[in-house]
Amino acid sequence: MNQMKKLVKKNMKRVFILLVLITGAGSVSAQQTLTFRNAVTLGLENNLLLNQQKNLLISTGVNRTSALLQMSPSVSVGGSAGRFDGNSFNQQRGEVVNGQVDFVNGGLSANLPIFNGFNQVNAYKQAASQNEAQLNFVVRTTQDVIRNVSFQYLTCLLDQQLLKIDQQNLETQKTQLDQIKQQVELGSRAEADLYNQEFQVRTAELQAVRSGNRLKNDKALLAQTLMIDPIISFDLEEVNWGTESYLVDAVVLENLNTQALENRADLKQASNTERAAQLGFLSRRGRYYPSLSAFAEMNSRYNYIHGAPDNRTFDQQFRSDNRQFNYGLSLQIPIFNGLANRALVVQQRVLFENAQLTTKNTEVRVKSDVLIAYQNYQDARVSFSAAESQLKSGELSYKMEKERFDLGISNIVQLTTAQQSYVKAQSDFASAQFTLMFQKLLIGYATGTLRTEDIP
Repeated sequence: MNQMKKLVKKNMKRVFILLVLITGAGSVSAQQTLTFRNAVTLGLENNLLLNQQKNLLISTGVNRTSALLQMSPSVSVGGSAGRFDGNSFNQQRGEVVNGQVDFVNGGLSANLPIFNGFNQVNAYKQAASQNEAQLNFVVRTTQDVIRNVSFQYLTCLLDQQLLKIDQQNLETQKTQLDQIKQQVELGSRAEADLYNQEFQVRTAELQAVRSGNRLKNDKALLAQTLMIDPIISFDLEEVNWGTESYLVDAVVLENLNTQALENRADLKQASNTERAAQLGFLSRRGRYYPSLSAFAEMNSRYNYIHGAPDNRTFDQQFRSDNRQFNYGLSLQIPIFNGLANRALVVQQRVLFENAQLTTKNTEVRVKSDVLIAYQNYQDARVSFSAAESQLKSGELSYKMEKERFDLGISNIVQLTTAQQSYVKAQSDFASAQFTLMFQKLLIGYATGTLRTEDIP
C-alpha cells in the first residue's frame, strides 16, 4: 500500500513537471505584437545618443547653478594641529620657547566679489545659454529618433504588405497552373502554356522568398534600433490611418518656413550656442578690468607648552586670548600676465564668430529642409493618386483578361502580362501609401513640430 502511494506521488510529480514545461514553452513561443507607438516609445527609452544627451543636460544644469552661486559669498573653514620641537615663538607668552609646544589652529573665512568686470555675471548667462542649447539638442535628438524609428517601422510594414501580395500572387499562379494542367490533359491548351505557367510559378516562389528575407532583415534592423533581442520574433501591427489622416490640408510654403523658424530645436540650439559664445567672450574680456572683493576672517589658536606650569586652558586661549577677526576690501589691477587674458579673449571671440556662421548655416538648412519636405510630400501625394488609379486599372484589366483567357479568346502571354501589371500596381500602391505616410511625418520633422503624439 505504501509503495502504491509512493508510485502515485511520483507519477503526479512527473505530470506536474510536464505541465510546467509545456506552459513555459507556450509562453516563450508566443508571438509578440509591436505597435507603431510602442516602437517609438522603446526607441526613445533605449536610444544611446538620446540618453547620453539627457545625461549631458543634467551636467549643464549643474553648471548653470554653480555659475549662479559663484556670485554669492564663498565660505570656508580650516584648521590644523601639530607640535613644534625646538625654538618657536609663542603668541600666548610673547617670547621664544625652546621645547615641545602642541598647537591647534582654527579659522573661518568668507569672500564676496563686488566687481570683476561682470565676469561672473556673464559666465552665469553663458552657462544658462549652454543649458538651453543642450535642452534643444535633446528635443531635436528626440525628433531624430521618432523619424528613424518611424521610417524603419513603415519600411517593415511595406515589406509585410509586399510579402502578402507576393504570397497571394503565388497562390493565384498555382491555382492557374492546376487549371492549365487540366486543360492540357483535355487537349484544349497547348503544352507550351503549361511550361510557361510553371515558370511563372517558380518566379512567384522566388519573389515570395526574397520578400520574406527582406522583411526579416528589416525587422532585425528595427530590433537593433530599438535595442531589443533580434532573435525574439515579433509581429508588426498594421497601421490603419485612412486616406484622410495622412493627407495634409493645403499648405503654403511660406507658412511652413515661418513655423520651422519658430519651432526647429536645432536652430534654437545654434542661436543659444551663439549667445553662449558671445557671453563667454564678454566674460573673458572682463578680466581686463580691476576686480574688487570683500573679505572677512576669524581665527584662533591654542598652545600647550610641555613642562610649563602655567598653561592656560583651551577655552581661555581659543575663545578669548588668541581670537582674531580681520575684514576689509581687496583690489586687484591686472597689469601684465604674459598676454594670457588676451589669448583667452581672442580664442573666445573666434568661437563667437564661428557660432554666428553656424547659426546662419542652420537657418539656411532649415529652409532647405522645409522646401525638400514640402516638394517630396507633394510628389508623394501625386504618386499616391496615380498609384491608386493604376491599381484600379490593373485590377480591371486582369479580371477582363482572365475572363478572356478562360473563354479561350486570349493566350497565356497576354494573361501573364496583365497579371504582372496587376501585381506591380499592387506593389506600387502599397509603396506609395507608406511613402505618403512617412512624408507626412517628415513635414512635422522639417518644421520642428514632430511629437510622439503624432504617432497613431
